[in-house]
Amino acid sequence: MKPEFPINSFLQTIKGIQMENTPTVKSSIKFIVLGIIAVVLLTWLWPLRSVPTGSRGVITVGGAIKGIESEGFMLVAPWQSLSIFNIRAEEAAVENADGSTSDTQPVRVSLTVRYSIKPEKVAEVFEKYSHDGNLQSYVQTATQEVFKAVTAKYTAPDLIGKRSLVSGDILEALRKKLDVYGAQVINVDMRNFSFSQDYMAAISAKVTQEQLRLGAENKLKTVESEQKQKVAIAEAEASALKAQADGEAYQILKLATAQADALKVQNAALAQNKDVLELRRIEVEQTKAAKWDGQLPSAVYASAPIPFFNAPSSPAR
Repeated sequence: MKPEFPINSFLQTIKGIQMENTPTVKSSIKFIVLGIIAVVLLTWLWPLRSVPTGSRGVITVGGAIKGIESEGFMLVAPWQSLSIFNIRAEEAAVENADGSTSDTQPVRVSLTVRYSIKPEKVAEVFEKYSHDGNLQSYVQTATQEVFKAVTAKYTAPDLIGKRSLVSGDILEALRKKLDVYGAQVINVDMRNFSFSQDYMAAISAKVTQEQLRLGAENKLKTVESEQKQKVAIAEAEASALKAQADGEAYQILKLATAQADALKVQNAALAQNKDVLELRRIEVEQTKAAKWDGQLPSAVYASAPIPFFNAPSSPAR
């Protein structure tokens, strides 16, 4: 047989506990409710605010600045106001800024200025120029003024040929001008230079002429180079021929000299030996006799000798 659970006794015990603790529970609940109400009231009357990255929080009371807060959370009293002030880099575009060169040529250009508010100048800018850090209108006006002042120092050809120098002058002048507004210029992008149609046509014609001139100069240089090359080749060939001729002449001269020297030696030897000389004379006469056809000359001058041949006598048998 299963034992019975004393349900009635358990219910009476629970009821007794509840009756005993009712004042304590009610008191705890009261304090919890009051705490929640207090938190809600404080949050509503004294809210927790945050300042995002790249910004500053400007605390004001009745329009007067009471403090500058960095990024993060903060409690703002009911009598205070919090303004979020941007100090991140911003861009201001100036389309078709116009100016005039020193040689009175109208010019237009598009510029983009990248800038930011100096953190230490937040209070000053907030009081004088902007409650949120937006200085685009000031930057655009200053850029237009600076462009006019800078272009007036250059001629139109210089604006085209010295763009980097012009851009540097604009950047330097703009930094000085915007420093008054508490802004620092990061860079300036300058693009789309344009002049009047007549001037652009003149530039185009000048460029075409210059290209033609350069083409003619290059062609002339090519011809001159080819001529120099031909002259060099001809001179080299002439030098080679001269060297060859000099060599041949030298060989001929050397041979002739040798022959002359040999003849001198031979004549000297003959002069010293009369028998040999007589033998040479006889050999010459024999050669003439061998070539004679037996005919005497038809005409003989008075002083000319009558040719004859003295043949050597045959030995007696």
